[in-house]
Amino acid sequence: MSSGDSFRLDSSVPDTVAVSGTLSFVTAAAALAELNTALGQGSRRQLDLAAVQACDSAGLACVLAALAEAAGRGRSVRVLNAPAGLRALAQVSGVAPLLG
Repeated sequence: MSSGDSFRLDSSVPDTVAVSGTLSFVTAAAALAELNTALGQGSRRQLDLAAVQACDSAGLACVLAALAEAAGRGRSVRVLNAPAGLRALAQVSGVAPLLG
């Protein structure tokens, strides 16, 4: 993974998991595992994507899978600040309503 293909999670804000960096084919599997862990702890109910710099279809799938995993655990997670590129990809893919 190059420095341009990295992501970071921050759970320092109560109730929120913030993602920064790149959600892509290169990072999606690791990001999904970390998101599932972070969203499963405490009362995390928000996923803030404001600092996501790049996202491809694998990144979108990662976000959707994390939301589905949370829902399967009985947790409703709200997506905040989805970047325009992610929203556009979700729109053309027909999954925009799943992002809330």
